[in-house]
Amino acid sequence: MEKIQVFVVDNNSLFRKGLKQAFAEVEDIELVGEAALDSKALDTVADFSPEIVMVDIGMPLLAGLDLARQMTRHSPAIGVVVLTPYEDDEQLFQTVKSGAIGYLSKEAIAEDIIAMVRKIHLGERPINEVVLERPHVAEKVLKQFQDISLMGRAMETLATPLTPRELEILSYVAQGYMNKQVAYKLSISEQTIKNHITSILRKLDANDRTQAVVMAMHYGWIPSRVERPFQNIDFKTAHIRTEASE
Repeated sequence: MEKIQVFVVDNNSLFRKGLKQAFAEVEDIELVGEAALDSKALDTVADFSPEIVMVDIGMPLLAGLDLARQMTRHSPAIGVVVLTPYEDDEQLFQTVKSGAIGYLSKEAIAEDIIAMVRKIHLGERPINEVVLERPHVAEKVLKQFQDISLMGRAMETLATPLTPRELEILSYVAQGYMNKQVAYKLSISEQTIKNHITSILRKLDANDRTQAVVMAMHYGWIPSRVERPFQNIDFKTAHIRTEASE
C-alpha cells in the first residue's frame, strides 16, 4: 500500500514526536520528515516532496502563514494544513487567504488529525467545513472574491500569458472540475494537469486556483456566463458554481 506522505513544520519537538507516533499506528499515513519553523523550512520540505505539509501558525508573528503562502504558490500540488494553538476568526480568514486547505487546533485528538489527512488525500478541502461553521468568516471570504471581481472589470483587457492548453484547463477549473476530472476530459495524466496548474499560478502570480480563474474571467481570457461567477461558492466541495456547471 502506498502511504500518504506527511511533513510537519513545528518548533515544538514534542508535538512533532506525538504526530509521528499517531501516524505510526495507522497503515496508510507516514511522517516522512519534520523541521522547525525557520528560514530553511521551505527548502527542507522541497527535498521530501510530501503530499501534505502541516505547519504551525507560528505565534506570535504568524510566520507559519508566510510559509503556507510560499508553499501554496510555488508547490500548489502540496496540501497545506495550518496548525494553531487557539482558533480565531481573523486567523482563520488569513489562513484561507494563504491558500491552505486545512486549519486545525493543536489540541485536536489523533483521530481528528488522521481523518483530516485522509480527507485531503481524497481531494477534499477540510478548511471549508470550518469556514461554513463561522458565517462571519465565510462572508469575508466571499466579499474578497467579489472585490477582486469588481476590480477586474475596471481593468483594461490584457493579452494572456497563458498557452491555449493552460486556458483550456483553467476553463474546466472555473466550472468546478477537479484535477482528476480535467485529466479524464483531456485524456492526459493528472500529474500533467498539476504541472499546468503550477505554471498558471506562477505566470499569473496567483495564490490559488480561484484567484487565477477570477483574473482570467475578468481579463476575458476564458468565458464567464454569469456576472459574478463566485457569488455561489460551494465551500463544502470547493467547486465554483456557474450556469455552465448547474
